[in-house]
Amino acid sequence: MSNWLITGAGRGLGAEIARAAAAAGHHVAVGARRVASLPEDLRGHERTVAVTIDVTDEASVRDAVQQVVGELGGIDVLVNNAGRGLLGALEEISDAEARSLFDVNVFGLISVTRAVLPTMRAQGRGTIVNIGSRAGFEGEPGAALYAASKFAVAGISEALAAEMEPFGVRAMVVEPGVFRTDFLDASSLATPASRVDAYDGTPAHATLDWADDANHTQLGDPVRGAALIVEVVDTDKLPTHLLLGRDAYERHEVVTARRADDLALWRERSLATAHED
Repeated sequence: MSNWLITGAGRGLGAEIARAAAAAGHHVAVGARRVASLPEDLRGHERTVAVTIDVTDEASVRDAVQQVVGELGGIDVLVNNAGRGLLGALEEISDAEARSLFDVNVFGLISVTRAVLPTMRAQGRGTIVNIGSRAGFEGEPGAALYAASKFAVAGISEALAAEMEPFGVRAMVVEPGVFRTDFLDASSLATPASRVDAYDGTPAHATLDWADDANHTQLGDPVRGAALIVEVVDTDKLPTHLLLGRDAYERHEVVTARRADDLALWRERSLATAHED
């Protein structure tokens, strides 16, 4: 059995991954900014350890990793699940709002991963699971900055898989579609403080309307999604990308076809830009 550390385990997909991992017999460190916010069943489970971790605070990250290594003896699986959303037209979003998003979704992920890697290298084994998004392979109107943060997560994961292979450490990005969690609640999803009325009736603001309507009616079941993540991690061959959910697969097929058309259209002209010598 393995030792897991899961950030953002207070609710949603993170909490369900923790439950699934514990049910599979693993020891799980469940991390949250406030331990009191963790579900009671995770705080009191015989296979879980509650850990205070703020991914935007390097000292908090360092202390949390040291606690987990001390109590469990090591970290075999890190799940970077802590994250938040931001919807709105690009023009509406301030630098402060964008940087706040990246502090959690990108730099927080980097900070936790960097803190855990020395332990995994010393063990000669480990698995990094980064929770990305369907927005990590398709930029959609009204979600430009959120997509940018998740594209970054996908790129980090791909590079990390290659960098860490010599050390016996694996990396995977999970790219979920829409799952029925609290992610579309105001506690997880921000909108710009300044709204530009010109975008009313356009795709950017249609996304905001969609978020209100879709909240708690999403297609994906987080319990089933979490179970699949744990199942995949427990296999010998880890995929670099794990699409999660019917809508993720459907949109990936659309994106792949569109990109193939774009590539074919300019392929010969693009190849001709090379030196002829």
